[in-house]
Amino acid sequence: MPHLPSLTAKDVVQALKRAGFVKNRQKGSHLVLVHPQSGTRTVIPMHAGKTIKKPLLYAIITEAKLSVDAFLNLL
Repeated sequence: MPHLPSLTAKDVVQALKRAGFVKNRQKGSHLVLVHPQSGTRTVIPMHAGKTIKKPLLYAIITEAKLSVDAFLNLL
């Protein structure tokens, strides 16, 4: 499995939007993205200036039904 770089929430959201995800809603610091065709949903914690920890990043990628390689290509 490839090594994931340290990413902020903004970087993750941009990559997921390139994959076709759109903003569904946001409550507080949690942004919900949905893929319109598949209905896949994922939640991104939006904390300014903080990086997303590796286990959470892997969970977000899994929820989005992407491979790590596909996600890295979207960055």
